[in-house]
Amino acid sequence: MLELADITAGYDRREPVVRGAHLALRPGEAVGLLGPSGCGKSTLARVAALLHRPDRGTVTLDGHPVTGFRHRAPRALRTAVGVVFQQPRLSADPRLRLRDLVAEPLRATGRRTEADAAVAELAERVGLGRDLLTRRAHEVSDGQLQRACLARALVLRPRWLVCDEMTAMLDASTTAALVNVVEEYRADTGAGLLAVGHDPVLLGRWCDRTTRWDEIVKD
Repeated sequence: MLELADITAGYDRREPVVRGAHLALRPGEAVGLLGPSGCGKSTLARVAALLHRPDRGTVTLDGHPVTGFRHRAPRALRTAVGVVFQQPRLSADPRLRLRDLVAEPLRATGRRTEADAAVAELAERVGLGRDLLTRRAHEVSDGQLQRACLARALVLRPRWLVCDEMTAMLDASTTAALVNVVEEYRADTGAGLLAVGHDPVLLGRWCDRTTRWDEIVKD
């Protein structure tokens, strides 16, 4: 279970952007979180991905209350969650070739020897040709870079995925391709999914259920 209980979070304690949010996902479940731009759903997604410490509330992951976030989170919990953000150019190190971008989590967790095989397998899965793996972010399109970012999110085989507006900047064909990759991964592994977005049609087709932002937060 991934459970967020009474989460209040933001970047200024005096003006939180999320107030008293409650959200829970069961293993293997796909939940859509629907809300307008600027409502705070991306901040909540970062809390769910253990990348942002809430000001108040509890995050429970696989039965373990989370007490540390970002690099302070225990590795076993930190690596259990894969995340894909809306803007790939803000989440990718421009110095890295795509091959190294995808392999980055393996190297950070001391699993360098697995990198070549894992990158080759994931590149094929997400539709990145070998020539693209040698390029850097500024040498590829947004869609190609987002494919690499999705591969990076999957490389540690997480039990949970957080996709924060993953397809908002993509065309229809790339959107369909990446959603299909996520669903194939979930079918293979039983991973749970939190898909954050503002498109009710996409979330309705993609997820088992969709929750509206105003249903999970306090007024």
